[in-house]
Amino acid sequence: MQTISKSPTTPAETVGPDPAIATLRTVINQVLTPKVQDIDLKGEFPEQIMHQLGEADAFAHAVSPTHQGSGKGLRAAVQSIEEISKDCLSTGFIAWCQVACTWYLENTDNTALKAEMLPKVATGQVLAGTGLSNPMKHFADIEKIALTATRVDGGYMINGMLPWVSNLGPGHYFGIAAKMADSDEYMMAIVSDELEGMSLRLNAHFIALEGTGTYSCVFRDAFVPDEWVLAAPCEDYVAHIRPGFILTQVGMGLGLTDSCIELMRRSNKRLGHVNCYLDDQVENLSADLETARQRTYRLADQLNTCTGVADPELTREIIQARVTGAELSLRSSQAAMLHAGARAYVHGSPAERKLREAYFVAIVTPALKHLKKMLADMKQTALSAA
Repeated sequence: MQTISKSPTTPAETVGPDPAIATLRTVINQVLTPKVQDIDLKGEFPEQIMHQLGEADAFAHAVSPTHQGSGKGLRAAVQSIEEISKDCLSTGFIAWCQVACTWYLENTDNTALKAEMLPKVATGQVLAGTGLSNPMKHFADIEKIALTATRVDGGYMINGMLPWVSNLGPGHYFGIAAKMADSDEYMMAIVSDELEGMSLRLNAHFIALEGTGTYSCVFRDAFVPDEWVLAAPCEDYVAHIRPGFILTQVGMGLGLTDSCIELMRRSNKRLGHVNCYLDDQVENLSADLETARQRTYRLADQLNTCTGVADPELTREIIQARVTGAELSLRSSQAAMLHAGARAYVHGSPAERKLREAYFVAIVTPALKHLKKMLADMKQTALSAA
């Protein structure tokens, strides 16, 4: 794959929300909103809701019509995650996991794998996780790769353990990357707990995002056939999918921030006379959110035009958009807490949940510190090349 330059696109500011989002909002209101408390406080995994969201094309936009996608592109994918995250970040996150897996499959050169698996994931018939938290940190020189792949007849034998992978359950798919034994290269594949030698373990409880089907994944001589391999070696492939992986996450931050601003508006009906003395107000957060939203949509449109590895400037802008999404989440959730006052301090209150969710936006891979390291590394590389 070769680096290509950005192509001019229609400015995001001139284009409104996709009509498909209105259809998705109807499904959210009917099936997701009534279950938010159970997902958050009881840790219920919204499996049937995910299937229903899939039927409403929530995961299909970054997929070509050939494989039962809408073909609308990354902007609509971001908007879908954003819309779901307004109500429930747990479900918004696993919707992103599903979209990320469609992105892996849409961009593989393994046409048979794409034809077999992508329609199932795009329509929500089968649920799917990402599995790239450890590899993304490894490729950023943050931690060592967790999985190794040994070449055998017809495929690879995988060994190791991934600590946390989300949107998992019996029969779900997810992506992995592993270092190939006796080599400096890596491979990437789709796997499932149905593979012999692969098992899921539930070994942690979280302060938020508990209802996300998050498991440790143990591989003990788990055989992955060549038919399930996304790319081997996979360095160019990972470089190609990484910007979309990062950019679609911004939808979580946009949706969370939007809902926090709405909570602030509600609080102001009762406490506006004193909330006006707080630093962050509805007006300035709303303006910052709209700026971030339009920038994200514009970047999504530009990324849609890339047939190879995105150029460094587009990648830098995408990373910065993800930073902004995390920082807006933290700012707006704190503002929502302070605007609500003592009512927000009751366990299970909407503002308290938003605060817990916001930290997840800033911590999930790539975390805020990971993103800032990436920006610093890119700056140093540019300076060295000058």
